[in-house]
Amino acid sequence: MPAAIHNTDVAIIGAGPVGLFAVFELGMLKMRSHVIDSLDAAGGQCVALYPEKPIYDIPGYPEIMAGELAARLQRQAAPFEPVYHLGQRVEAVSRRKNGWRLETSTGARIDCRAVVIAAGSGAFGPNRPPLPGIEAYEGQSVHYMVSRRETFRGKRVAIAGGGDSAVDWTLSLAELAERVYVIHRRAKFRAAPESVAQMERLAGPRGKVEIVVPYQLHGLEGGHGRLEAVVVRTLDGEERRLPADHLLAFFGLSMNLGPIAHWGLDLDHHHIVVDPATCQTSQPGIFAVGDVSSYPGKLKLILSGFSEAAMAAHAIHPLVHPGEALHWEYSTTKGLPGAK
Repeated sequence: MPAAIHNTDVAIIGAGPVGLFAVFELGMLKMRSHVIDSLDAAGGQCVALYPEKPIYDIPGYPEIMAGELAARLQRQAAPFEPVYHLGQRVEAVSRRKNGWRLETSTGARIDCRAVVIAAGSGAFGPNRPPLPGIEAYEGQSVHYMVSRRETFRGKRVAIAGGGDSAVDWTLSLAELAERVYVIHRRAKFRAAPESVAQMERLAGPRGKVEIVVPYQLHGLEGGHGRLEAVVVRTLDGEERRLPADHLLAFFGLSMNLGPIAHWGLDLDHHHIVVDPATCQTSQPGIFAVGDVSSYPGKLKLILSGFSEAAMAAHAIHPLVHPGEALHWEYSTTKGLPGAK
């Protein structure tokens, strides 16, 4: 028996911060939302990859943990009663008489007037280092994200990578780990200069941090999922054995748009081209916001995605409420629709 058909005003693909804020902006204009995400929980990469990593560029929050930001955005969206379809992805989209139909990997069908793609950079997963037998350690001793800092208290931690994630987690874990090794193929790091300078200060003669350059991962030692040491090697063949309980490998994410790439949308290097005034794609009624969207002058910032969600909501209003004038008001005077 086919799954029931869900009817809503707008279907949002992606339950990350921008997708969650789109629920709020649409709700403020009296539009209902269904949200689809391939992850099992709302929050996107903030929850899946770095829930305990601080974010510093959210207006009004000098510092907020990524997981807390996602939780607050869900609370902000909650009054508008969004319906979440988690652990599934949109496999197909087709034009209907009054909008679009989405079909997900679990068989769910969602009919809507408009679609908002807030999928970040699409489906993503970690770039795994090509080490023999690494799968046996994953989830226990080898990690591609940090979900709980306390896991590493008093432990010997090897961190591989040269970008912001590697350096930021070095600074964070230096406070509680017994020892932190930072493994990079060259002495120059790609992270923020001030963060690199702070890491180098921690790597003094008596510091708990050691910068291991120019080395690359070569092998793992241990058994039954428990890591004992990380073997690194230079291009000249010089090897070192670093005693370690955990390996954090930060080599970026492998990203792709998945089925979205075949929906007939104008693309620019795996990003969706939109009208910067409305965030509408080349397909009328389909909008894209956040990191997945592209237009001249685009800034890949969460706050830019929040602004795009608001612009898309206003552009979608006449599709959901044709002929109805939109009397725009500030939230401070309007309040929440239906709130007493």
